[in-house]
Amino acid sequence: MGDANSTEQGESAVPPSDYDLARPISSTSGLRQGLTSYGDPHFSLFLRKVFVKALGYSEDALSRPIIGIIDTYSGFNPCHGNVPQLIEAAKRGIHLNGGLAVEFPTISVHESFSHPTSMFLRNLMSMDTEEMIRAQPLDACIMIGGCDKTVPAQLMGGISANKPVLPLITGPMMPGSHRGQRIGACTDCRNNWAAFRAGEIDIEEISAINEELAPTIGTCGVMGTASTMACITAALGMMPLRGASAPAVSSARARVAEETGANAVHVAQANRKPQDILSKESFLNAITVLQAIGGSTNAMVHIMAIANRHPKLQGVITLQTFEEVGRQTPLLVDLKPSGDNYMNDFHNAGGMLALLHTLRPLLHLSALTISGQTLGEVLDASPFKEFPLSRQIIRPLSDPLYPSSSLIVLRGNIAPNGAVMKASASKDRNLLSHTGPAVVFENSADLARRIDDPDLDVTADSVLVLKGIGPIGNPGMPEAGLLPIPRKLASAGVKDMLRISDGRMSGTAGGTIVLHISPEATLPESPFGVVQSGDLITCDAEARKLHLEISEEELNARIEARRQASVAAGGKPRQRGYRGLYERSVNQAEKGADFDFLTSNGGPEN
Repeated sequence: MGDANSTEQGESAVPPSDYDLARPISSTSGLRQGLTSYGDPHFSLFLRKVFVKALGYSEDALSRPIIGIIDTYSGFNPCHGNVPQLIEAAKRGIHLNGGLAVEFPTISVHESFSHPTSMFLRNLMSMDTEEMIRAQPLDACIMIGGCDKTVPAQLMGGISANKPVLPLITGPMMPGSHRGQRIGACTDCRNNWAAFRAGEIDIEEISAINEELAPTIGTCGVMGTASTMACITAALGMMPLRGASAPAVSSARARVAEETGANAVHVAQANRKPQDILSKESFLNAITVLQAIGGSTNAMVHIMAIANRHPKLQGVITLQTFEEVGRQTPLLVDLKPSGDNYMNDFHNAGGMLALLHTLRPLLHLSALTISGQTLGEVLDASPFKEFPLSRQIIRPLSDPLYPSSSLIVLRGNIAPNGAVMKASASKDRNLLSHTGPAVVFENSADLARRIDDPDLDVTADSVLVLKGIGPIGNPGMPEAGLLPIPRKLASAGVKDMLRISDGRMSGTAGGTIVLHISPEATLPESPFGVVQSGDLITCDAEARKLHLEISEEELNARIEARRQASVAAGGKPRQRGYRGLYERSVNQAEKGADFDFLTSNGGPEN
């Protein structure tokens, strides 16, 4: 028999300071950080160890840097179908580098399975992410996300928690095939559905297409919101560059996960926090990439929300920043919906490494990355040699797909706080400078009821207007901005019309579409809320103008009448629960549609 202080074979001795009542527990790392409040910190640590040892951990394991892994696997989230494999690979990287991996769940949000919208739940997921990172004894945290709103939610929450965080993206799906042609979610979902509505394909064919649009797990295989946010996360310097594009089902994706696990241990040891890494220059690089890839308009909302979580950046990045960067940045990446190809083509052409080398003259190379290197140092250490495919998919600065400003900001008397448009995705460029009579739909239900009415007073020159789908209006700012072409016009061959709304559209969608009009129509003071059918609306993309062709006196009279009617009606009924919190706290699109109390200053701006 050994003495009373001996341990079983293979066990490590308990550090004396853990239970030495004469020594304070002052560590801010490992298991000793963020102790639960029982009034006695030594007892708090003792109790924590009691319960963690129920899982079989040894003192040796518990003495290592603790790396949390956020598990967002869900049976309602096919974009995250590879999360279990990514967790195992990340764990391998953590353990090989001397850390201890501990996974834990947060909510998981998928675009097509969330009612009323995934955007409605983005801020909730950000709160869950922030508080779970803050609450648990983590030295660093790997955040696994992929589907549209999950990555911005995690970046928002991670920046607010301000512990070392490392995004790990699930990756895009592979394209499918129909009648010898490649197809993929979800640009081709929309194109083929429009063809079905127009009577160009029959029900048997649309059913066959449905089987091939998403042939593997992963996020949409085009430059939609998910892939846009992956590229932006890499441009911010928060993850390995190839992590933006490696397919979800590839071995490369698993190696990225292992690399992220290894990186997490080093980042934990260096205590690199997102508020220390991210700067104005980081976001300028991200916006440059957004413009160059022809990315999703949704990213403009998400980038604003992410930047406004940073105490030094709130109010520094604005819609005007997107304008200033856009005028200097050409569209280079030939991917749907602005081009013709898919995310696996982008990956095979060199992905973000090739793109950043191409954009190098436009980038802020001094921006820090999660590795501790500057972006310039990362690129210097990873040279890229062009080959024919890379030139085909990622154009040189001298031969862009679109000269500049893929995404633009419009202003005018019905959008005084701004509106946005993906000009590069317009199918009829003549509509980028157009004046036409409004055909107004007051909300989504009104749209569904009347859009295919044969008696609808509409022509190809009309401007389709959808109100009531802003951050508060629906609620949740749905992706309904891609108003369908009225069936009688679609059947006559009309492929595009000028469409405007206070909502969003999918990053996979295309057309001449104005979005995010602010202030949204639901607010009594909104000029957009008083647009009437028959009013002439002018959109001039070159002049960045969106204008209702009525006098200022008439516009103000309509707004005042609407405001008085709202007061007389007693306003909107007060909602309970999360919806009530959302409607009372969400800010407008140009500020990121975040909750005002979650921004870095903790409240609405004066």
